[in-house]
Amino acid sequence: RLVESGGGLVQPGGSLTLSCVVDGYPSDYYAIGWFRQAPGREREGISCIVNRDGKAIYGDSVKGRFAISRDNAKNTLFLQMTSLKSEDTAVYYCALDHLTSPDFSSDNYHCDYGDTWGKGTQVTVSS
Repeated sequence: RLVESGGGLVQPGGSLTLSCVVDGYPSDYYAIGWFRQAPGREREGISCIVNRDGKAIYGDSVKGRFAISRDNAKNTLFLQMTSLKSEDTAVYYCALDHLTSPDFSSDNYHCDYGDTWGKGTQVTVSS
């Protein structure tokens, strides 16, 4: 089970940090990340971490502005968002991808899929 929190209304240029509590990580290979979906638009993978190497992957639209991190002791994934723009307005989801191969790493994993999802948290960027 994944539970997101931290969404809200923020002005353009502002910052916000989202949290996702994970009710138990898989014991084998997996990736975990943040996705978003705005009204009328397709779901977009923002940032993922592949557990094998722990390195972050970022989508081009958020690179340099967003940062993904995790607190393994608290089973929590974070997304720090800065320099927010109106086009960042969306419902933000965290998701797990239970990988079937040990060969995935940040070098070859595409942050575009999850098989276990949270319910999402709304982020609205507006003045």
